[in-house]
Amino acid sequence: MRIAFYAPMKPPDSPVPSGDRTIARSLMKVLEHCGHEVKLATRFQSREPAGDPARQWALRREGEAVVSRLVREFTSTVRPDLWFTYHVYYKAPDWIGPLVAEELGIPYVAAEVSHAPKRAGGPWDVNHRQVEKTIMEANLVIGLNSLDAGCVRPLLAKPETLIQLRPFMDSPPDHRGHREDLRRTLSGEFGLPREVPWLFTAAMMRPGAKQKSYDLLACALRRQKDIKYRLIIAGDGPVRPDIEKAFEELPACFLGERDSTELFSLMAASDLFVWPAVNEAYGMALLEAHSQGLPVVAGEAGGVRDIVRHDETGVLTPVGDAAAFSEVVFGLCRDPLRLERMSRRARLIFSQDHTLEVATAKLAPALEALVNG
Repeated sequence: MRIAFYAPMKPPDSPVPSGDRTIARSLMKVLEHCGHEVKLATRFQSREPAGDPARQWALRREGEAVVSRLVREFTSTVRPDLWFTYHVYYKAPDWIGPLVAEELGIPYVAAEVSHAPKRAGGPWDVNHRQVEKTIMEANLVIGLNSLDAGCVRPLLAKPETLIQLRPFMDSPPDHRGHREDLRRTLSGEFGLPREVPWLFTAAMMRPGAKQKSYDLLACALRRQKDIKYRLIIAGDGPVRPDIEKAFEELPACFLGERDSTELFSLMAASDLFVWPAVNEAYGMALLEAHSQGLPVVAGEAGGVRDIVRHDETGVLTPVGDAAAFSEVVFGLCRDPLRLERMSRRARLIFSQDHTLEVATAKLAPALEALVNG
């Protein structure tokens, strides 16, 4: 099957790393794993973050121009058998996919779609209405965040139009078996004392929710003075100087942006992943941590529970509660046996529920049914 792929918020070949890019690439991989030919249809970005109706109308017109071009191209060459759009929400609607699918007479599929009724009549009303229309007209909606289902399902003509996948990723090499060797190497490279717990986090350093999570993490760590530890932070971005200032006088080691191989090694060598998850959709870094058997303490935001099993692979705390976050983190630092149990469960559940193969097994028959009936 030939699939036209589109991500209206950020194209999967963007040079800027993010969880959104990671998920888009993972979806393309799983479609290819199903045996399909996947091509990026357009890099047009519809994101309008300011709530400017005039800009939303302008983006709609730009999107319609892209539709005309794509329809001409597809009708004169080889047309796709299916259109697949990833991540549709009120700030980044899909102005292209539904129209192209209708013109070509092919199924339209949307993955990770969220519907926010409170946006009706507000500054994003233009985009909001398009999101509603997209959901109602989709032949298949693939949910990746279980919390989205409650507002999406009422718009569907048939309940079976929605299928739910757990967040997934291609299985990386498991470095946990080399943990002691990694700790020895990383200790020498970054000056990390091996005898204390290593707390690890990885996230972009940008204004908004990410910075709020970093600030909350610093606040939580400042609440205790007794336990010795090291916090390892991987990430970079425009507000890095502000974030470094927030962690002044704390035992934090800033490593900057690291590639995936380095990140997985750091996760395997660490004792606990810590992230307050303010306004987090679900957090692919949490899933990456579990792939290396690293337990997680996170704020219970969005679909984080779809990844972190509370009291099994980690602990979820109320979002924004620095005191609760601190108590859990340092309570686990005092309980290495509990951390080890969580580590084993994290790796096992990742392999059972969150791999590319698991997603393929669920998605493949749904797509075949759309095209072949």
